[in-house]
Amino acid sequence: MAARVLRGRYWHPAGNGFVSCGLCHHQCRIPTGGSGLCRVRANEDGRLVLPFHGAISSIAVDPIEKKPLYHFFPGSSVYSVGYVGCNLHCPFCQNHEISQSTTATVKYVTPMEIVVGAKASGCQAVAHTYSEPVVHAEFVIEAMRASRSAGLRSVLVTNGCARPEAAAGLLEYCDAVNVDLKAWDQDWYRNELGGDLDTVTSFITLAHRSGVHLEVTTLIVPGGNDDDTQIDGIAGFLAELSEHIPLHLSAYRPMYRYTTPATPTSTIRRLAGVAGRHLRFVYAGNLWGERNETLCPACGSVLVSREGYRVNTSGLQNGRCARCGSSVPVIS
Repeated sequence: MAARVLRGRYWHPAGNGFVSCGLCHHQCRIPTGGSGLCRVRANEDGRLVLPFHGAISSIAVDPIEKKPLYHFFPGSSVYSVGYVGCNLHCPFCQNHEISQSTTATVKYVTPMEIVVGAKASGCQAVAHTYSEPVVHAEFVIEAMRASRSAGLRSVLVTNGCARPEAAAGLLEYCDAVNVDLKAWDQDWYRNELGGDLDTVTSFITLAHRSGVHLEVTTLIVPGGNDDDTQIDGIAGFLAELSEHIPLHLSAYRPMYRYTTPATPTSTIRRLAGVAGRHLRFVYAGNLWGERNETLCPACGSVLVSREGYRVNTSGLQNGRCARCGSSVPVIS
């Protein structure tokens, strides 16, 4: 399918041919013929347009745990759709080939083609992931609406850098979201990553209040956000919303512009202990060999066991602990 250059939402004229994009915290003022920091929202003759509307860089069937989502249909598979562009510039991005460029080979699809592909794959959910889906909010909302009409669930994996109007639109049709809360330091967020801590915490708060299933990931970067104070701040903030929000602490590995050695396993385990002072469910992400079991908060028995992407849910029974019968915060 050929590209369709459509007019976007979340903008207003800014005078002298400029447009002001209101999608995210950058609020880019874009000249005619230019594009925003995300590279995918552009000014054409004084209108904000979407030259990458429906442009897909990758499609795959993934374990839901890879998103990561541990409390949302554990052991299931999800039809994962990736885009191009991003409104951050993390110098350690693992998907920099598609997030920091728009030159990747893309295929233009419609929301219904995504639905058809998901059903053909046998998946019951579609994940918008890999690069940053928020910068394609108009298309993602269309795709999530189509998925819901077809009886499919929608998952959003995002940096959470969306202002309230776009955030509300995305969350309306979303069933589960994993938000990257990258640090608890506004200066590092802004200067190193190009993000905004307040925007992300507002997105997380809105997701929780909207009733969307919410999990949070923090990539632990040595020398950046690996001190106890930052993780204590993140976990404390989440616990104010709910102590049952799962927090995934993932290990950084050298990537893109960063050559700092990988995060030691001991650091992840230490910080998991810090976060565990506030939260019931803290997971050490992407460390091979870590079992990452989900335990019943009432009796301590294993609800879900995991070894890599091998998942055993025998401890769950109709949303309850199979041993003590307590209701548990795992959707299955």
